[in-house]
Amino acid sequence: MAETKAAGGAKGGIAKPVTPSAELAAIVGKDDLPRSEIVSKMWEYIKKNNLQNPENKREILADDKLEKIFDAKKVTMFEMNKHISKHVK
Repeated sequence: MAETKAAGGAKGGIAKPVTPSAELAAIVGKDDLPRSEIVSKMWEYIKKNNLQNPENKREILADDKLEKIFDAKKVTMFEMNKHISKHVK
């Protein structure tokens, strides 16, 4: 069985596809995605919409869509994964 995993690659943890909630799907799309891809798409959205605090790049300033995910007006980049995990199955 170890050979199968090595040949096929691991599909658990961060690589396992998860289903985004409706709120998260508004940003990353409704298809099942690995968590790593969800985080990448979140960063694309944040940068495209200029949502990083210019004085503190570690801080994300939530627009209406992100506020539904973060339940706050701003979060740090380190807190983002905790909030994303509440919006995936």
